[in-house]
Amino acid sequence: MASATEQAPEPATEPVAVRPRRRVLRTVGLIAVAAVLGLVGGTAVGYRIQADREPTPLPPLNQPGLAYPAKPLPKGEEPAPLSAAEDRQAKTDGDLRKLLLPRPAGARADGPEGWQSLAGYVNGFTRPEGALEFQLDQGIRRIATRAWRVGEYKRVEVHLVQYRANSGIGALEHVKSQQRLAIGQSKSDSLGKPVKGSENGRYFVYPVDRRAGYLDLYEARAFIQRGDIAITILMSDTRKITESEIRSLAERQLGRL
Repeated sequence: MASATEQAPEPATEPVAVRPRRRVLRTVGLIAVAAVLGLVGGTAVGYRIQADREPTPLPPLNQPGLAYPAKPLPKGEEPAPLSAAEDRQAKTDGDLRKLLLPRPAGARADGPEGWQSLAGYVNGFTRPEGALEFQLDQGIRRIATRAWRVGEYKRVEVHLVQYRANSGIGALEHVKSQQRLAIGQSKSDSLGKPVKGSENGRYFVYPVDRRAGYLDLYEARAFIQRGDIAITILMSDTRKITESEIRSLAERQLGRL
């Protein structure tokens, strides 16, 4: 940004009359002090008068019956508290790692397992610096991850990314941004398909990526938001991935929340 250089004012050719100005400032200062003293004195008198008066009662509320229910329910008819299985907040505020999909039989661990650091998580993005800034802006709280491999080449990675409640809609913003990227990629041939049981979750199956000297690469992804948690599922294989595979994983992981 260019900065403008200000020219210093030229020195005055006549001597400054200092003494008269001091007298004026002194007079103005005395008036200001008197005004302040007057305000303080008036305020003190006002407080004294108010202290000697009887307290003024507040007016009644215009809507007195705001409690719910309006009348207490009879004994024995109170609603039962939610169980831990029904209370989603109780589940998600607990150990998030327990909500991850378990590895299928015969699969072996391959990559992050359990709590994952923010640095490790954003390193999986094409632009880690931008991903880090975005996640911090959205109020990221913690990340639980599980990754496994089936056979020689089939790999699955699941992330549960939780955001702070006071961050607004961090989970939704994260899911929407990932869905936009998935739709905008040149190798994506569709807008994805909705995940059953989710208001905004979508899964994507990509066409094969063939390159000379490399094995064929097939990919599928799912991005779902449930409350303050963003679900990400990544699948890759050298063989075709069916829609039912990624859809089943997405629905099962959503069901655990």
